[in-house]
Amino acid sequence: MEEFCAKFVSQKISKTRWRPVPPGSLQTADIFATGSWDNEENYVSLWSIGDFGNLDSDGGFEGDHQLLCGTRHHGDVMDLQFFDQERIVAASSTGCVTVFLLRPNNQTLSVSQQWTTAHYHTGPGSPYCSSAPCTGVVCSNPDIVTVGEDGRINLFRVDHKEAVRTIATGGQDGMLSIWDVRQGTMPVSLLKAHEAEMWEVHFHPSNPDHLFTCSEDGSLWHWDVSTDVPEKSSLFYQGGRNSTFLSHSISNQAIVHQSLKSSWLSTDPAKDRIEITSLLPHRTLSVNSLDVLGPCLVCGTDAEAIYVTRQLFS
Repeated sequence: MEEFCAKFVSQKISKTRWRPVPPGSLQTADIFATGSWDNEENYVSLWSIGDFGNLDSDGGFEGDHQLLCGTRHHGDVMDLQFFDQERIVAASSTGCVTVFLLRPNNQTLSVSQQWTTAHYHTGPGSPYCSSAPCTGVVCSNPDIVTVGEDGRINLFRVDHKEAVRTIATGGQDGMLSIWDVRQGTMPVSLLKAHEAEMWEVHFHPSNPDHLFTCSEDGSLWHWDVSTDVPEKSSLFYQGGRNSTFLSHSISNQAIVHQSLKSSWLSTDPAKDRIEITSLLPHRTLSVNSLDVLGPCLVCGTDAEAIYVTRQLFS
């Protein structure tokens, strides 16, 4: 069982994100950011896990995550991503997208750039606009891609005042969909396991055979397709008495060239096994966000707790 350290922070945590380590660095993740929601005042905060994970003289785990700095955020934090080591991008329920700059010595966060009406609804037959929550952000320097409840995907670029490109789109079906953008317009695999909505899905950044999901039902799951393939069962679940079965369907698409195939894209589910492990020792209120980097995982919950482990693969 992974060793988790919990800290109660008197804030409902909507998003948790590890700060990236410098390229080529051998250091492990030690700083993460959080965003809150459904509080009288919401915050984007930066935390250090210090010596957590080291053994003390009694053989126990020492250390505790400590608050480095924070800043108020207008509206609920709907998503949070590090743009680089010094900048954090936050998506708001007000439709605003903000770039925060981390000052030297990790002491303060300040607004560096902001798109106040990144997402909005337009009234029928009138120019009236109302804000639409920005629900997701993805960063790849110099680009920032946002999605919102207005059905728009926006491409922003740092130091540009307006969106570079906007697409209209949208969808919600409650399933975990695995896509291959090299072919077709339908998902290759559809999988369902959680008992309620999945809030976030993350492939491990250096080992994509491992996937992590968190849910409204209070669970945090580790999906693993790196295990040896069994001959009988197509899918395997390992997660205790609250287990639910998976459904797996494959769309009618051309087989990807063998050298480009991934275990997630198999067109023969009878030959595959997905091993799923429930990571938290007990169910909690909604697990709203997770992030993983190397052997480190952080997640935040509506129980006003942040969970951290440095032993994902032990």
